[in-house]
Amino acid sequence: MTVVSTAAMAVSMLPLFVLGALGPVLVAEFGLAQWHLGALVAGGFGVAAVLSLPAGALVDRVGAGRSLVGLFVVGAAVLGVIVVAPSAWVVAVGVALGGVPQALANPATNKVILAVVEPAHRGRVTGWKQSGVQVGAFVAGVPLAAIASIVDWRWGVAALALLCLAVAPVARMPVPHSPPKAGGGELGSRVPALAVFSLALGFGLASVNTYFVLYGVDRLGLSAPVAAWLIAVMGVLGIAGRVLWSGAAGRADDSASVLPVLALGAAGSIAVVAVADALPWLVWVGAVGVGVFAVSGNAVSMVAVMRAVPPASAGRAAAVASAGFFGGFALGPPLTGLVLHAAGYPWLWVCVGAAFLAAAAVAVMITRSTR
Repeated sequence: MTVVSTAAMAVSMLPLFVLGALGPVLVAEFGLAQWHLGALVAGGFGVAAVLSLPAGALVDRVGAGRSLVGLFVVGAAVLGVIVVAPSAWVVAVGVALGGVPQALANPATNKVILAVVEPAHRGRVTGWKQSGVQVGAFVAGVPLAAIASIVDWRWGVAALALLCLAVAPVARMPVPHSPPKAGGGELGSRVPALAVFSLALGFGLASVNTYFVLYGVDRLGLSAPVAAWLIAVMGVLGIAGRVLWSGAAGRADDSASVLPVLALGAAGSIAVVAVADALPWLVWVGAVGVGVFAVSGNAVSMVAVMRAVPPASAGRAAAVASAGFFGGFALGPPLTGLVLHAAGYPWLWVCVGAAFLAAAAVAVMITRSTR
C-alpha cells in the first residue's frame, strides 16, 4: 500500500516537475519566455484546483482502488501528449490534462491510509506517500535532465509514460474490497484553514520548483544538468523531511503545531537562496532548507486533515486542502514569473519568502484557535 500510494503521488506531479527540470530545453526548443513556462505550470494546477472538490466526492463514492487505477492511466496519457507535442500549445493541453491525476491523488491515497493503517502509524505512512511527490522531483531532476543532454528529451518522457502504464494494473491490490460509501457530514473549520495554509505554501513552493533551475543557469553560471540537481537535492531532502516531520506530527497532540516551524524554516531558506547571488555556493544550502522545511509542509497538513474528519469524509477533506495547495501552485509561477520579468530574481525571492511568512501566520492562527 505504501509503495503504490507513493508511486501515485509521484505520477500525479510528474508532468510539472518535467517542465521545471527541462525548463531551459523547452524554452530553447519552443521559443518560450520565462513567464510562459510559469503559465504552463499554472495551467495544470488551475485544472487540479477546479477538479479537486468533485474528485474528492468521486473518490468517496467509487472507492480509492478505481481512482488509483485511473490516476496511473491518465498520468501515462498526459506524458504521452507531452512526448508527441509539436508546439508549446500541445504541451499546454497535456499539462492541463495533468490536473486530473493531481486532483485524484490525495483523496485516494488518504482514504486508503485511513482504511488499512493503524492510527499510531498514519503520520509516518502519510509522510512516505507524500514523499512520492519528491520521488517524482528526483526522477525529473537528474535522470531526465541527463537523458536530455545525451539524446532527445522525448525519449526520457516516453519511458516515464510506459512506467505509469506498467504500474496501473496492480494499483488496486493494496486497497480493501469493502463497498465504497459516499462521504457525508460537515468538515469543520480546521480543514478550510489548512486549505488557506496550503494556498500560501503552494504559491511559494511552485515558484521555487519552476524557476530554481533557470536561476542556477541565468545568475549562478551553472550548466543545465548541474542546475537540475537543485531540484534533485530538494527532492531527496524533501523525502526525509516529509517522513520525519509527518511522524512527529502524527505523535503530537495537535498535528498542526508543527506547521509554523516548517513555514518559518522555508522563509529562512529562501533568504539564503537570495544571498547566493553574492555567494553562489549558498544556493545548495538553500535547496537543502527548502526540501527539509517547505516541501514537508504539505505532508504535515495532510496528517492534520486526516485527524480532523471521519474516514467516510476523507476524500472530500483531502480535496479541500488540496484545492488550496493547487490554487497556490496555479497562482505562484505566473505571478512571480511576471515579477521576475519586470524586476529580476531578487524580487522573485522576496515574493516567495513573503508567501512562506503568510503560511506561517496562518499556521499560528490554527494552533492558537485549537488551544
